[in-house]
Amino acid sequence: MEIFWYIIVVAVLTIFFVLDGYDFGTGIIHLFHAKEEKDKEIVAKAAGLFWDSNEVWLVAAGGLLFMAFPTFYASVFSGFYLPLIIVLWLIIFRAIGLEFRSQFPFQMWKAIWDKSFGVSSLLLALFFGIALGNIVRGVNLGVTQDGEALHEAHFFFLPLWNSSFSPLSETPGVIDWFTIIIGIISVVTLSIHGANWIILKTNSSINEKLKRVVFRLNMALLGLTIFSLFIWQFVNPNIFENFIERPYLIVFPVIYITGLIGLFFRKKSKNDLYPFVFSTLLIVGGITSTLASIFPAVLPSTNDLNGPLTIYNTAAPAYGLSVAVYWAILAFILVFIYAIVQKRLLGGKIDDMDYGH
Repeated sequence: MEIFWYIIVVAVLTIFFVLDGYDFGTGIIHLFHAKEEKDKEIVAKAAGLFWDSNEVWLVAAGGLLFMAFPTFYASVFSGFYLPLIIVLWLIIFRAIGLEFRSQFPFQMWKAIWDKSFGVSSLLLALFFGIALGNIVRGVNLGVTQDGEALHEAHFFFLPLWNSSFSPLSETPGVIDWFTIIIGIISVVTLSIHGANWIILKTNSSINEKLKRVVFRLNMALLGLTIFSLFIWQFVNPNIFENFIERPYLIVFPVIYITGLIGLFFRKKSKNDLYPFVFSTLLIVGGITSTLASIFPAVLPSTNDLNGPLTIYNTAAPAYGLSVAVYWAILAFILVFIYAIVQKRLLGGKIDDMDYGH
């Protein structure tokens, strides 16, 4: 049951990053590339009409973690308290930026909330990437000092950064040079995804420009991906061990590579759906490949005294996991109906749809 629920939780989180990921990317594109008011309004609409339904998946993921892996949930939500609070505020400011920008016709008013939407989206993409970097790098479980654990084996608390700014420290911070690189990869990936979403859903005047932007960003992503694999060797020398022992896991890097290669043919594609599918594959392949590299661990330890948190030592009792299956089926039926109805109502181009008035 642990593996079943792990797959479900990862699937829900991945759906969230695919759906709300294009909202983050839309905000980044809005910040840097939407200059005219007509483009700003259309680009904001491309996120504003969808963000609230997309964040349902984040709520679902949190609920599933609490149910299936309560020890991991408790450990992460206490240990990453500072960045989680920052993320909460960023989500708030992104939402009110979208909701408030069109309430008054004053240019200063719109400029303030446009910056709120764009900067919050950029920092959300960065912090979620940093979070993934922390998951694969590991934390100081048990808060070990001088070879002695000061707390329980599942407890940790990270400052935003430490004086060394190094992922190799036994007591790392949330932000170091490794997690920053993963965060930048997240920003680039979601910017590509957001640009493809804008092209797919709007007739904005910047669409042709965005096609060129996607190609350049994809070139940067290729370089960052290769670079990250090299530096990952310093942080965790055994990153390929799981793929050697379990060859079927290779499917996840293949998904990522397919998305990466497919986006290089963006300019030749006349169907705007295909590039969006390729950037979706980037996100799916990137998240699943990263988590597959540390499986069955869900949070490695940076000290030798306490082992990693795994899907087995953090899971709820078997009875609870089995009973939850029936409720999960009902919940997923409702969520999928909601998502399908919403996407059907907002199908096609959204330029002439009303939002924020």
